[in-house]
Amino acid sequence: MIPVDLPLEFVRVVERAAIAAARTMGQGDRKGADHVAVEAMRREMETVDIDGTIVIGEGERDEAPMLYIGERVGTRAGPAVDIAVDPLEGTNLCATGTPGAIAVLAAAEQGGLLHAPDIYMDKLVVPGPARGRVDILAPVADNLKAIAGSLNRDVDDLVVIVLDRPRHEQLIADIRGAGARIRLIGDGDLSAGISAAVSGTGVHAVMGVGGAPEGVLTAAAMRCLNGEIQGRLVLTRPSDADRLRKMGITDLDRVYRTEELAPGRNLIFAAAGVTDGGLLKAVRFFRDGIRTECLVMTTEPHQVRFIDTIHAENRPDVVIRF
Repeated sequence: MIPVDLPLEFVRVVERAAIAAARTMGQGDRKGADHVAVEAMRREMETVDIDGTIVIGEGERDEAPMLYIGERVGTRAGPAVDIAVDPLEGTNLCATGTPGAIAVLAAAEQGGLLHAPDIYMDKLVVPGPARGRVDILAPVADNLKAIAGSLNRDVDDLVVIVLDRPRHEQLIADIRGAGARIRLIGDGDLSAGISAAVSGTGVHAVMGVGGAPEGVLTAAAMRCLNGEIQGRLVLTRPSDADRLRKMGITDLDRVYRTEELAPGRNLIFAAAGVTDGGLLKAVRFFRDGIRTECLVMTTEPHQVRFIDTIHAENRPDVVIRF
């Protein structure tokens, strides 16, 4: 049983990571930004009354001293929870002060999140009305036509987000050839996926190859937003196939659906803005405190909350401004 106050506890966790990362914003040190976000998230996680296990983290134990895959977190005084984290999604965005960097966490009961390997995944993310009407194996033009039909739009009304990478040259040509518009981004396909599932953002799909761990985090968000993600693991090194088989993944061509990436019944998704973006505002520092903006979503109960918080200094002369 997931405690009713756990979503707000996880808001605290992503807030701490976001604040730590935001203090490095624009300093050009993406590794340093990620490091302080990881440390802050881990420290705060240790105060949460859960018996948590990191199933998607910063890498294997030998490669990541904190929040590594398999690490136990929390006070051990609460329920068993599987946790996926990205303490700073968009390290380059934070380092350069570019919009869209966020701190992210997803959680579920044991077995509720796919233990995705840290390799690439080809992804297709669409809003709720297009759920069940697209197929990642179908031609791009067919999927765009299906998305447009589900939204009662023309294909040339659609905006598709694609990571700006050389590997997407053909995908970009196919989208343009179908008549849809493209928004290229440098990083942050997770927050882009959330935008695609929310009406009114001006984003109608996300296509292309990104990280598999981010695919699982996106799936947790889609479960809360009634959107859809489909994904296929992409092997880029000879060692990838052996690694997958050791993890129990034998069908290397499998298409994963939303409910397979995040099958949990009690899902929690929490995110905090680091730099300004279309989804969340940046952490703002002022003389008397810090202001954060967070998003927390759950499947049981089905809720989506935006939380705007002022963390005021504990002084008698503090002035709170809205």
